[in-house]
Amino acid sequence: MNKDTLEKILEYASMPVHGTLSRKLRKGVKLQINEGKVLDSAVLFMGEQFVRITEQVDNESINTYMGWEAIDSVRTISSEQ
Repeated sequence: MNKDTLEKILEYASMPVHGTLSRKLRKGVKLQINEGKVLDSAVLFMGEQFVRITEQVDNESINTYMGWEAIDSVRTISSEQ
């Protein structure tokens, strides 16, 4: 899957965070990258060379960085409406 397609998928699943270049997951949307952990409240930053995923766990902010070429699949999960 190419970077442009992955960007569109991630943009669909998220919305801009006011005043930043980051995007938070839309309400009711969960995200799974490479069939890994299901994320339900992550913030994404989509750079030219990488994607940063920020999660809040307890009182810690955990950042995971992935190169675009390392992303093989993206799954969006939402309730049926």
